[in-house]
Amino acid sequence: MSDSHVFIIVGMTCEACAKRVERTLQKTAGILEVSVNFTTEKALIKYDPQIVKLSTLKQVVISAGYKVLDVENREVVKKDSFRREKEIRLLWVKFIVSAVFSLPLLYFAMGHMLPWGGLPIPSFLQPMDHPLAYSILQLILTIPVMVVGYRFYVVGYGAIWKRSPNMDSLIAIGTMAAFCYSLFSLMQIVRGDHGAVGHLYFETVGVIIMLILFGKSLEAVSRGKACEAIEELMGFVPETAVVVEGGVECEVLIDAVGVGDVLVVRPGGKIPVDGIVLEGVTSVDESMLTGESVPVDKNVGDRVYAASLNKNGVVRFEATRVGVDTVFAQILRIVEDVQSRKAPIARVADVVSGYFVPVVLGIAVLAFVGWLVGTGDFAFALRVFISVLVMACPCALGLATPTAIIVSTGVGAKRGILVKNGEALEIAHKIKTVVFDKTGTITEGKMEVTDVIAVNGYVREKLLQIAASAEKGSEHPLGRAIVRAAEKELLELSVLEHFEAIAGLGIIVKIAKKQVLIGNRKLMENNDIIVEVLREQVEKLTVESKTAMYIAIDGRFVGVIAVADVIKQSSCEAIGALKKMGLEIVMLTGDNRQTAKAIAEQVGITEVLSEVLPQDKADKIKQIQNENKKVAMVGDGINDAPALVQADIGVAIGSGTDVAMESADIVLMKSDLREVSTVIVLSKKTIKIIKQNLFWAFAYNAAGIPIAAGLLYLIGGPLLNPILAAAAMSFSSVSVLINALRLKKFKITK
Repeated sequence: MSDSHVFIIVGMTCEACAKRVERTLQKTAGILEVSVNFTTEKALIKYDPQIVKLSTLKQVVISAGYKVLDVENREVVKKDSFRREKEIRLLWVKFIVSAVFSLPLLYFAMGHMLPWGGLPIPSFLQPMDHPLAYSILQLILTIPVMVVGYRFYVVGYGAIWKRSPNMDSLIAIGTMAAFCYSLFSLMQIVRGDHGAVGHLYFETVGVIIMLILFGKSLEAVSRGKACEAIEELMGFVPETAVVVEGGVECEVLIDAVGVGDVLVVRPGGKIPVDGIVLEGVTSVDESMLTGESVPVDKNVGDRVYAASLNKNGVVRFEATRVGVDTVFAQILRIVEDVQSRKAPIARVADVVSGYFVPVVLGIAVLAFVGWLVGTGDFAFALRVFISVLVMACPCALGLATPTAIIVSTGVGAKRGILVKNGEALEIAHKIKTVVFDKTGTITEGKMEVTDVIAVNGYVREKLLQIAASAEKGSEHPLGRAIVRAAEKELLELSVLEHFEAIAGLGIIVKIAKKQVLIGNRKLMENNDIIVEVLREQVEKLTVESKTAMYIAIDGRFVGVIAVADVIKQSSCEAIGALKKMGLEIVMLTGDNRQTAKAIAEQVGITEVLSEVLPQDKADKIKQIQNENKKVAMVGDGINDAPALVQADIGVAIGSGTDVAMESADIVLMKSDLREVSTVIVLSKKTIKIIKQNLFWAFAYNAAGIPIAAGLLYLIGGPLLNPILAAAAMSFSSVSVLINALRLKKFKITK
């Protein structure tokens, strides 16, 4: 027997923290599986409830030095959202403060070195004439930047202490090395060695911290966005419900509703829990669960589901599933579980830093000891030690991936492609299968009139005018589609004298003293109206997945109006482009097999997965992934959220729901499916740039560190001056940036 639970872990600052929480929990008896995701700050824990309790697991995490929040508590999630917003604001403030001091620091340190004569600097700050004032000003400007970036040092050195160095460790060591050497040079200036003014690297410290704080701010925003999907989902379930007790209706909190309670929901109200209808007839909008835009008629004995919207009737129903057992709650749990798992791609820089930091430190220490013993000159040995660390500063390594991703996301944004995280671009080029939702993705997601067939003396325009006049008071999507069609053709609607809706059948109205019936075949049969004259045409419409509405006037059949969810203009072209790229295309929908097959054939899709329940969509994606295929899911509805998160890349349509867009990795703001292929092309070009950047970043360090350690000096060559080491380090960063900017010149084609 096993159970699973998701916690929010507060206080993690790096991947090392996530690993520490994992290791601590794995040592606890009864734990079956642990996955801690630093990006989403969530821990997915599978455990044996007979061996260990949730309260014990919370205490284990707390003892490791972190706070624990429960995602199933609505108030806790709200508070965590406020905490994230506060964290983001604080990071932006730190970045602004660092920029305020770093930019002037860079101006004074490097401005006078520009080839065209340099930027103007006050005479009392000229480095050669007033080196002490010049160096002290740089120190004063550097200290505030290091103060606002103190967490890099706390976390970085803490990670080394715990034997799990990360990028913060590299930042801490590199900037501290430059700072310490600059302090050493400042002391030399104080002692009268004015030549030491050329050995100041304070601007390196300030600019590095400023750039990293900027990256951290963007990262925090991205992490916050990942959690908004859960908050949006929770908002679809009402906080209260109307329960009938002893014949009296009373409003209670949703948590107080139990299985067996009788509830009442009026038109326009949301259904709070799953249940079975006891009294009343209505139609319910279940689009947030099924993705289908047509309301479902509900009669006594039919099931209703939490978060769906009651449209036009008062119903009483018995609660059968409440709280975490509802279908909607299961969808919510799936999204939480998948979000809590780690991304499939490891962060290259963090992995490398685990080996890089110890190696660099070892080389620096060995070089220092070797030269101290060999020459007896402490200053010489210290200069070599600092040169190694400055040369090994991880600027290029840290910029290699994010700069390319930032530029490529900008290119995508200009085309209306919103890339929400770097992993999406890293994975997209590996996609083998693209799975499309049907309603609202391949199709428009709203009903439109496609055919008007008139008989028995009526013409098309007259039939449409009468039907629209009858439906103008209706809120049903099929009726609204008829009204829109008449309005487009500028048809004048008649006055409605009487209106009666018959649940599950249609409507009976009176216009100009004539009785008009509009509805399904059963409505016609109940009123002894013969409709066989259009039997073949209706069968053809049904095969084409169109809904045929029969119309009769004064007991005489006069025609049929067909309504359907039409295919988007870009769907066929988009799917054709993906096929040319050699990708497998699949349609995944909750709609019936006949309708799904008809739509798939029109757009050129051969593999169709139909009648799939919302909670099973993620499982279908997982089955494809089990075939060692990278999967992209394209959807627009709440019911697509679990599949969007489960897929290696979730692509949401910009016209879709907020939950779908928050659950996805990429959002197509123009709702143009052709941009799916654009994302894949953009990913391929981005990955190429990233690989080039990483190669050059490592190449500089691989070649520069031995030289900085004095290898050339041993064989009669020059000793690498820390100034040149810093210049080489800076050049590596500039080269990486310039290479990334080449992405702007690439023309992304459809």
